[in-house]
Amino acid sequence: MKKNPTKIHPILEKKLYIFDMDGTIYLGNRVFDFAVRFLKNLRASGRRVLFFTNNASHTDDFYLHKLTRLGFEPQKDEIMTSGDVTIEFLRRHRAGKSVYLVGTDELVEEFRRKGIPLVDESAGQCDIVVTSFDTSLTYEKLNAACRFVRGGAEYLSTHPDFNCPTEDGFIPDSGAIAAFVTASTGKTPTYFGKPYRETVEMIEEAVGISKDEMCIFGDRLYTDIALGKKHGVCSVLVLTGETTRADVEAAAAADKPDYVFPSLAEVDTLLKETHYGI
Repeated sequence: MKKNPTKIHPILEKKLYIFDMDGTIYLGNRVFDFAVRFLKNLRASGRRVLFFTNNASHTDDFYLHKLTRLGFEPQKDEIMTSGDVTIEFLRRHRAGKSVYLVGTDELVEEFRRKGIPLVDESAGQCDIVVTSFDTSLTYEKLNAACRFVRGGAEYLSTHPDFNCPTEDGFIPDSGAIAAFVTASTGKTPTYFGKPYRETVEMIEEAVGISKDEMCIFGDRLYTDIALGKKHGVCSVLVLTGETTRADVEAAAAADKPDYVFPSLAEVDTLLKETHYGI
C-alpha cells in the first residue's frame, strides 16, 4: 500500500541524492556499512545517486575503483570531483591559457588528458595558477606558484577545504595550501567545488535534474552544507566527519543545515519507515 505523501519526510521527496565521500560514507579506507545499505535502499526505491567529493587529489577512475571495492556499486556517471568542475571551467572559459598546477601526479595527468596546457616550474610565466590538495607538495611547487601569481597569473583553487579527514585524524587539504600562497602573495584564489555555484550548475547539466529536486549529504558546514544553503539545495549534515553538534549550535542561522543526523544510518531508518517511500 502506498504511504500518504503528506507523511513522507521532505528529504525523501527528492529525486537526486548527492553524497560527499570522506567523513560521510567512509573515513579514509574504513567504510560505513550503514552507508552502503542506505545507498542500496535508495537505488531500490528508484532514486538517483551522485558521489561528489572536493578531494581532487584523485580522479573519477580512482573513486570508481575505491567505491566499488568498498561495496557501493557505483556507475562511472555517478562520480564527480572538484577537479572535474575546475577542468570544465578552464575548457569553457579559459581555453588555450597556460596553467601551472599544484596537484598530485594523478591530477596533473587528468588535466593533460582533458587538454589543459600545463607548464612546469622552469617556465618564465603562465596565465593561470591552480592549486589543489597535493600530498606530494614541495617547497619548489609552492615557490613557483607564488612567483607566477606575483607575476600576474590568475589564481584558482579546486576547492576550499582546510583539512581532509582520515582514520588517523585530519591532514592539511587544498584550503591550507591556498592559504600559504595567499599569505605570500596577498592574492586570494577563485575557488571551485563545493560550495560554489559552478558545482550546482554542472550537476544540473550532467544529471538533468533541477536543484530543487536534489538533496546533499555531507559532514562539513562550510562546503557540503553551504552548497545547499547558498544555492537552494536541501542540505543534510551527518556527524561522522569534521563537524560536531557544537559547531552546528554555534553557526549562524543562515549557515545551519536543513537537517542534522548522527549518521546515514538514521536516514536509512527514515527511508525504511516509509517502506522506501513507495
